[in-house]
Amino acid sequence: MPMPLSPFDRMDWHLIIAAAIKIVVFVFFVTLPLVAMSVWAERRVSAAIQDRVGPNRVGPFGLLQAVADGIKFLLKEDFTPAHVRKFYFWLAPALTMVPALLTCAVLPFGSQLFGEKMVIADLDVGPLFVFAIASLTVYGIVLAGWASNSKYPFLGGVRSTSQMISYEICMGLSIVPLVMIYGDLNLGRIVHEQAQNGWALLPLWGEGLSLKGFILAIPMFVSFVIFTTSMFAETNRLPFDLPECETELVAGYHTEYSSMKFALFFLGEYAAMIIGSGLCVTLFLGGWSLPFGWLAPATIDSEVPWWQGLIHIGAFFAKVIGFILFFIVVRWTLPRFRYDQLMRLGWVFFFEIALANVVLTAILLWVLK
Repeated sequence: MPMPLSPFDRMDWHLIIAAAIKIVVFVFFVTLPLVAMSVWAERRVSAAIQDRVGPNRVGPFGLLQAVADGIKFLLKEDFTPAHVRKFYFWLAPALTMVPALLTCAVLPFGSQLFGEKMVIADLDVGPLFVFAIASLTVYGIVLAGWASNSKYPFLGGVRSTSQMISYEICMGLSIVPLVMIYGDLNLGRIVHEQAQNGWALLPLWGEGLSLKGFILAIPMFVSFVIFTTSMFAETNRLPFDLPECETELVAGYHTEYSSMKFALFFLGEYAAMIIGSGLCVTLFLGGWSLPFGWLAPATIDSEVPWWQGLIHIGAFFAKVIGFILFFIVVRWTLPRFRYDQLMRLGWVFFFEIALANVVLTAILLWVLK
C-alpha cells in the first residue's frame, strides 16, 4: 500500500520558485530602485519648477544622489530617545513600510513572460486585498505618533488617522462603478478587458467605441478623479500632507526618528506612491496594454511571445513613471489644504459624489443593457 504524500511532497515547487523569482525581481530590482529614482526625479523636477539646479554633483546628472542618501542613512547614529515607548517606537516604521510592499503582490505588471503570468498572486479579489493591506499603514503612523511620547508626533498621528480612514471610504466607493461595469474583481481580467475594448478613461477601440462605451466613460472619469485625489490623501502627499506638515508640526509623526527608522518612513511613502500609481494605471489606464489594442492577446490565457511580454512590462512601467511625475508636479505646484478643508472635501463632497456615481452607473447599466 503506497504511503500518503506529506504536505512537503504535495507542494507545487514550480509555482513556489516562479513566485519567489517574481517577488525578488519586482520588489528588490524594480520597486525599491524605482523609489530611489523617484526621490532623484522629485529633486530634479522641483529644482526645474523653482528655477534651481538640483542634485548634480554625485554622479552624472546627480543620478547617484540616492546612493549617497542611502549610505548617509546607514551611517547615521540610530538614536532612540529615552522618553519614547521603545517597542512600539521600533515597530512603527516596519508597519509603514511592509504594507506598501505587500500590496504590489496583486498588481499585474505584464501579460506573460516565458509562459508565466506577470503577477505575483493572481487573486480574484485584487482591489479588496490592496485596500485591506494598505489600511494597515495607518497603524504604523498612529503608533509612531503615540510611541514618540511627544506632542508634535502625537498630533500628526491623530491627523493621519482621521485623514486616511476618511479617504479610504471615498477610494473604495470610487472603484465600485468600475467593478459594476467590468463585473470582475480580478485585476488581470480587468486589464485584459481594457486591452480588448478600450481603457476605462480612453474607450477608443473595440466595444468602447459604441454609444454604451462613451456613456459609461462619464462615471469612469468621475471615479478616476475621486480615486486619484484620495490616493494623494492616502499617501500623505501634498496638498494633503497635513500629518507631517513642517510649518505646524515640525515633521509630524516622524519628528523623533533618525537613521534607518526614519528611512523606512521615507521609503514607505514613496513605495506607497509607486504602488498607488500602479493601481491607478491598472484600473483606469489599461495596465500593461498598449493603445488601440496593439499586441493584445486574444484571451487572458493566450500564449504571448517573450518579446511581446517585455513590451507589455515596459508599457506598464512607462505609465507608472508618468503617473509618478504627475504626483511630483502636483506636489510642487499646489498649496497645502487647511485641515478643515481636507476633511470637508472628503466627507461633504467626495463621499456624496462617489455614492451618486454608484447610483448613476447602476441606472446607466440598466438603461443600456
